[in-house]
Amino acid sequence: MKVLSLATQRRTQWINITREVQAAVEALGLRDGSITVFVPHTTAGVTINEQADPDVAADLGAALARLVPEQDAYRHGEGNSDAHIKASLMGAAVPVLVRDGRLQLGTWQGIFFCEFDGPRAREIWVG
Repeated sequence: MKVLSLATQRRTQWINITREVQAAVEALGLRDGSITVFVPHTTAGVTINEQADPDVAADLGAALARLVPEQDAYRHGEGNSDAHIKASLMGAAVPVLVRDGRLQLGTWQGIFFCEFDGPRAREIWVG
């Protein structure tokens, strides 16, 4: 397993981590098979979506903000219930196929770390 570290800068942030995950695959020496990209946090998630147009990630974030507003009648006392809900909606892991040492993603696809309760120091586990 390879641990990636990153520091987020805003409360909500979408970070393209495709290059870092590819580097982790290379460091692990994986030629063929699959890897899992896992986020060990309850207020962050990971997803695969379009990386060619940054407006797609912005639109996804805006849609989640409309679905799950930051302030509502939440019972969780820390004030970050929306972040927990958004992280659950995105998911904590994505599987990615690997062939000839390269991530097998579609033409427009990228892997995104989704921060919902930043800024924070975060980890992503690849294995």
